[in-house]
Amino acid sequence: MGSVIQLKTKINNAYLDLRNSVENKIELVEEKIKSRLKSDVSLVEKMTNYNLNTGGKRLRALITLGSAKLCGYSKGGRDVNLAACVELIHAATLMHDDVLDNGEIRRGKKTPRSIWGNNASILVGDYLLSRCFEMMVEDGNIEILKLLSSTSAQIAQGEVLQLQHKSEIDIIEETYLKIITSKTASLFSASSRVGAILGQKEDKIKDALDSYGKNLGITFQIADDTLDYNSQIQKFGKKIGNDFFEGKITLPIIILNQKCASEEKIKLKKFFTKKHRNEKEFKFILELISKYNIISECYKKADYFISLASNSLNVVKDCDEKNILKKLTSFSIERSF
Repeated sequence: MGSVIQLKTKINNAYLDLRNSVENKIELVEEKIKSRLKSDVSLVEKMTNYNLNTGGKRLRALITLGSAKLCGYSKGGRDVNLAACVELIHAATLMHDDVLDNGEIRRGKKTPRSIWGNNASILVGDYLLSRCFEMMVEDGNIEILKLLSSTSAQIAQGEVLQLQHKSEIDIIEETYLKIITSKTASLFSASSRVGAILGQKEDKIKDALDSYGKNLGITFQIADDTLDYNSQIQKFGKKIGNDFFEGKITLPIIILNQKCASEEKIKLKKFFTKKHRNEKEFKFILELISKYNIISECYKKADYFISLASNSLNVVKDCDEKNILKKLTSFSIERSF
């Protein structure tokens, strides 16, 4: 366990290095978000304040700020405004996601939908997106407006694609990657590309940062999906199994279905075609995950995308900001230890 604690320290340092490098800016992002979410409608005010107070690492905002700094943008507040934009898109998608998944808990607290209901959560999620688009228009850059608009559309399509394949135990990895690229990686990609646009860099650098963000986001989601079946995480008091109980088909289940015996496949399919799943069934799944070494298989796949993310930055000149962004790839895969 000591080695895991050492790993946790190393990984947290990667995140903290990025946060510390843009510390003055991230505080301004928080202020910007609070100021733009004010409303005369009391329920909107309550729900947005609650959402702000549920925490979150502001990772997408940090990537926007870090990428902008890497690309030489230092004067003005456009990076702050756009970092707030990507966080509002993220917050809106989480509110909508919780409605789709009937989510009760997020970040250790009740979800807005579990307090105020689905209708209010959908509408306030839309409100967050509306505020975001106001800020994008105020920025005035058509390239950024197109980028973040298309990203929002891509996220929505990813949600629909996941819904379309819900409970399909034999879904192929290619489809899974298409879903998480749209749902998760697209916003990481946009966050990092925005920095290159602000720095007025050539297309080669824009594409490099785009690739960095995309592959970082894929790694992030694979890690998140894998951690939900990693029984070792329970040693640190982290609850696992949310994806199983919600009936989501993620990478560990896809690989398990490929590897397990015929009679085990039958049980697996039965579990995910049911409306509800129980603790006994989850325990059985964890035993299969261990039996077939699924966690290791998932991390091997994540390692591939880590390499792609890190190598994407090779075209950028060496500097502290580049090193910080490269180190962040390790944070994405092991952050929850």
